[in-house]
Parts: sequence; C-alpha cells; structure tokens
Amino acid sequence: MKIAIITGAGGLIGSEAATFFSDKFDLIIGIDNNMRQYFFGEDAATSWNTLRLEKNLPNYKHLSVDIRDYNEVEKVFKEYNQDIALIIHAAAQPSHDWAAREPFTDFSVNANGTLNLLECTRQHCPKAVFIFTSTNKVYGDNPNYLPLVELETRWEIDASHPYHAKGIDEKMSIDHTKHSLFGASKTAADIMAQEYGNYFGMNVGVFRGGCLTGPNHSGTQLHGFLSYLMKCAITGNAYTIYGYNGKQVRDNIHSYDLVNMFWHYYQQPKQGACYNAGGSRFSNCSMLEAIQMCETIAGKKMNYSYSPTNRIGDHIWYISDVSKFQTDYPEWSYKYDLESTLHQIFTEMTKRV
Repeated sequence: MKIAIITGAGGLIGSEAATFFSDKFDLIIGIDNNMRQYFFGEDAATSWNTLRLEKNLPNYKHLSVDIRDYNEVEKVFKEYNQDIALIIHAAAQPSHDWAAREPFTDFSVNANGTLNLLECTRQHCPKAVFIFTSTNKVYGDNPNYLPLVELETRWEIDASHPYHAKGIDEKMSIDHTKHSLFGASKTAADIMAQEYGNYFGMNVGVFRGGCLTGPNHSGTQLHGFLSYLMKCAITGNAYTIYGYNGKQVRDNIHSYDLVNMFWHYYQQPKQGACYNAGGSRFSNCSMLEAIQMCETIAGKKMNYSYSPTNRIGDHIWYISDVSKFQTDYPEWSYKYDLESTLHQIFTEMTKRV
C-alpha cells in the first residue's frame, strides 16, 4: 500500500490535502482531535469538515490522536510502517494572541508535536516525504523595519527596495526580532524540521505560509483572516481592525495552490528545503481593501470598527517571494486569485452560517 498521513486533517490545509491526495494514495489517514474548538470556541470546530471528508473520500480514515502524545502517534506509524510514503503536518496552534494565554500548550502542540512526528518518521518510514506547514511569523517583526510607505489604502515597500518586485525571500533573518510566542514555537518546529532533513538526510520540506485561505476554513476572530472577515460580512457581526490604520498588507494563498505546491515537492523532494509560500504579488490585499471586496461580494456594508492598538508581532506589510519554489518546480502555478477565492469563501460560508 501507499499511505499518506495528514495531521490537522479537519482544518483548512489538512482537509484540502486529504481531498487532493485521495486519488493518488491507497489510504489517507487523517489525524485531528478538534483542538481548534478548544483554542477558539465552538464556532471554530472542525468536526463538520471531518464528517465531510469521511462522507466524500472512500479511502479516508480518521483518527482522533493528540500529536503531543508520542506513544499514540507512534502506534499509527508502527501499524503502517514502510507503507507510509507521505506525511503532511498541518496541525498547529495558529494564533499570536492565544499563544500568550497558554504558552505550554502552544509550544507543546507546535514544537513538541512536530518533533514527535519527525522522530516517528525517522524511526518507522525514513524514506517518506515529510512536509511541514510553517509560517511567515518565523521572521518575527523584522518585516516591519523595511522602508515602508503609507499609501491611500495600504502600506507598501519603497519601490527602490529589492523586495518590491517579488516580496520577501527566504534570506530574511529569523533572529534578533520579536516573534510572539506563537512565532517562537513555530520557529522551533521550522528549524527542527530543516534539521531532520539536513542532519539525517530525510526528505523534509518546510513551507512558510503567508495567509492561508479557502472555502473550508473555520475562520474565527483570532485566526483565519479572510474567512472570518467574510463571515462578519454575511452575518453583520462586528469586526475590529487592530492598528496600522487598517492598511496592513497580507498576501493570501488559496489552500489548493499551497497543497499543489506540496504535490510538486513530493514528486521531487529536496532534503531540508525551505520555501516561502504565499499569494505573492499575485494575490494580496490590505485590511481596508479586503473589507471593500467583502462588502462588494456580500452586497452590504460591514459592521467594523478601528482600534489603534496593533497586535504584538503583527506584520505591517508582508508579501511572499515564491520565486525560489518556482525555480525548483517550474511546472507549478497559481490557480486562484484573490477575487475568485473570496467568491468561493462567500458561497461556502453562506451555506454554513
């Protein structure tokens, strides 16, 4: 058999990966214990998405395993052993603000959980491809010290800077910066994943995501920018913009496009490779621009307010340079731009809320 293990299978990237790879593997094993509900409340639960996978994918098997429990994780790897060809690790505690509430929980999920999966891979299926979903927050707030210019609806980097054309590349330092505790725990996992690739010669790839988005996101106030924004546009619930005059810029990559990057990497893995993975100059927006787009699609004004206090460690301007990945895997390209993504989110969110 050829088996893929996907952690965080009920989440945005995990569920997209399960669907994408279901016709490429004999068995998809999804690992998810719905901790997103514990993190963010009932509205953020992923159980609906797990049920959708079980209903629609005949070769999908779901396991409610906590990745912090090494013994339970190892049972899965012992059972399937060398048949495991791919591990996509998309489970995480994903919020800046939440991490500060429970630092031990955040670190044990993001860092220790990743180490558990890497070590189980090394012990039981060392030739498998291991893909780690990291984050641009490993760069901390270093992007905020770039020469930024305030425009009418967004912050932008000065046109003379090398990052202006394509965005921030993988050479930006991840040191001497404020990360937030979430950023620190993900940086620990990011470095450990690279090390298993470089030190042990394993097929480990690290993908530092921008804003990951798509129609199957359980968006909430503390995580899931576009999904939660559209939910507020539909329901009329209040939305708060935090700091930077609402002009902070994010690049947004559709979950399909990210998982398609995983597919190209899986076919020709590079050991210990690290890639920025976001919407790049192809798909990005400021908060104000996103609100305007959501209002247009939803057909009504949003109920939003502004707080001048920004979130700690938040980026003022971040656009991913994906040219390193495009050079290594030239057949990959984007499928969904920002507008089509938002229309998808609106359609699916309307069904759910």
